[in-house]
Amino acid sequence: MAGAAIGVAHCLALPSKFTTLSLHSSSSSSCSVPFSSLSFSSNLSQTVFSKGRLSISIIRGPIHHSIVCDAAPTKKADSAAKRARQAEKRRIYNKARKSEVRTRMKKVLEELEVLKKKPDAQAEEVLPIEKLIAEAYSVIDKAVKVGTLHRNTGARRKSRLARRKKAVEIHHGWYTPAPLVTA
Repeated sequence: MAGAAIGVAHCLALPSKFTTLSLHSSSSSSCSVPFSSLSFSSNLSQTVFSKGRLSISIIRGPIHHSIVCDAAPTKKADSAAKRARQAEKRRIYNKARKSEVRTRMKKVLEELEVLKKKPDAQAEEVLPIEKLIAEAYSVIDKAVKVGTLHRNTGARRKSRLARRKKAVEIHHGWYTPAPLVTA
C-alpha cells in the first residue's frame, strides 16, 4: 500500500496529465512491494483536463497494480449558473439605461450648443431645452434609483447639464449672477 500512496502523490503532482498510471511490481504477492516504474501517457490534451475534478482509484491485478486518475469537467453549480444568468440580464438592462442617459444628455448639450451659437436667440427658446433637461433629469434619477448609476455620478451629470444651461443664459445676457458680497 505504501507504493500505491507514492503513485497517488505522483498523480496529484501532475494535475494537467490525468491518465492511467501503471505500477508494475516485481512480485504479485502484496501491495506493499515496491513498484518498479511509473508510466504516463502524454498524448492527452492539457486544455481538456486543466479544469475538472480528480478521482483516483487503485486497481489490483494478478501481475501488476494500476492507479487510475480520471478527470471530468465540473458542472457549474445550479446557483452559480443562475447568478450568471442574472448578471447577464442585469448587464443588458444596465447597458440600455446608461445608453438612454447618454442619449438624453447628448440631446440637451447639442441643443444648448446650437442656442449658444445663435446670435439672435430669445429667452423663450430655452423653454423647450428645459423640457429636455427635465426628461434627462428623470432618466438619470431612475438610473440612480435602480442602481445602474452611483448617486454621485447622477448628481455630477445633472450638475453638468445645469451648468451648461446657465453658461448659455449668461452668454446671451438672460441671467446675471448676483455679485459676491464680501464681509
